[in-house]
Amino acid sequence: MSILSKPYFHDEQMAFDKLESIIWANGKYCPHCGGTERIYKIKANPARKVRMGLHKCGDCRKQFTVKVGTVFESSHVPLNKWLQAVFLMASSKKGISANQLSRTLEVTVKTGWFMAHRIREAMRSGDLSPMGGDGEIVEVDETFIGVDRTKKPKHSKKGRGYAHKYKVLTLVERGGRARSMVVDDLKAKTIVPILKANIDKESRVMTDEAGQYKYLNRDFEHDFVRHGQGEYGRGETTTNTIEGFFSIFKRGMKGVYQHCSVKHLHRYTAEYDFRYNHRIALGVNDIDRAEQVLCGIVGKRLTYHGSSGAV
Repeated sequence: MSILSKPYFHDEQMAFDKLESIIWANGKYCPHCGGTERIYKIKANPARKVRMGLHKCGDCRKQFTVKVGTVFESSHVPLNKWLQAVFLMASSKKGISANQLSRTLEVTVKTGWFMAHRIREAMRSGDLSPMGGDGEIVEVDETFIGVDRTKKPKHSKKGRGYAHKYKVLTLVERGGRARSMVVDDLKAKTIVPILKANIDKESRVMTDEAGQYKYLNRDFEHDFVRHGQGEYGRGETTTNTIEGFFSIFKRGMKGVYQHCSVKHLHRYTAEYDFRYNHRIALGVNDIDRAEQVLCGIVGKRLTYHGSSGAV
């Protein structure tokens, strides 16, 4: 038996039962009015056909399924295929392309692409609590991805320099979670306020010798490694943890997704942050990780018109 042989991956009614057990773990509620007391399931009979998983609220008299108010709302893709897609994205360490989802789920590439973006929306946590804490180490670094064609000089060799690339700033708690964000530039006046807003002031911050981190010791206990001099570790002073995070991120973005516009980059960074924050080392297996994605689908409706554009 394999994980993908579980009944809710193949039977839509069981998929509804599975999703309801996660979304309505504390009891059923109406997504329209929030009512919880008078919710009942509409059962099919020979005289009429009823949509799968259909419920009705006795307070506002509106009908709904567990998909209403989630990223699955209004989708015509069977729910069991959605659960397969969630599992594939949650368990693929470097990601899975829309083309691969299309072939595996037997849907169009357009549908596979849109499904992937909806799932990435579910992976976005919105957690703004400060990272680190008293004596905890937070590593900070940046990486460059893609090509911003509005800044790429004409006739320049592809890949040279980084001014024309998108900038991703990442913070990683040593032994804990990661948080990535797309930034316009890497100037100190841009970076330092972000770090002050996202890192507990009692944390120890580790960076490389880049100039934008030069005066971090005004706000944090700060130390750095000199990569330019071939130094990659000095006792606890190292950025090897965040370098490991970037190795997975860049292998996935270059090898699996290959191209991403800045319009969607924040969703891709959320995807890699999510898998890192729910990794095996923290006691989260593939099934648990997929269920954590499903816990995040509520209140994140994403329409095709709102997500369409260059991928």
